[in-house]
Amino acid sequence: MRKAYQSDLSDAEWSCLESHLPAPKANGRPRIYPLREILDAIFYVVRSGCAWRLLPHDFPPWKTV
Repeated sequence: MRKAYQSDLSDAEWSCLESHLPAPKANGRPRIYPLREILDAIFYVVRSGCAWRLLPHDFPPWKTV
């Protein structure tokens, strides 16, 4: 379990967004990181103004985000 940040999506916000995101393909490569963690990392960068490479280590790698 990773540390919670103020920029993280709430459960209510996530439930609204989740239905609009693409579902994983049945015959495709499985996702390594959940989409929610990737979105949380994007919102962290937008809100904090940090550089992509300076993402905290409890987010997915910056190249993935």
